[in-house]
Amino acid sequence: MNADKVLDAKGLACPMPIVKTRKEMKELESGQILEILATDKGAKADMTAWAKSGGHELLDTIEEDGVLKFWIRKG
Repeated sequence: MNADKVLDAKGLACPMPIVKTRKEMKELESGQILEILATDKGAKADMTAWAKSGGHELLDTIEEDGVLKFWIRKG
């Protein structure tokens, strides 16, 4: 999936992936897509809940070699 920006949050523990995602999303225009890379297993539930509460759309989530990848479209 093509993303407008990629955020590398690998190695960061909760809540840092969400904190950094929030900061990056503020930089994007509505409709743009942010790809987030994280290794914290708790990020899966956190990103889903955060995207929904912030009015953003979680497009997809995959896990590849222990790295969670999220694609969120800014609302």
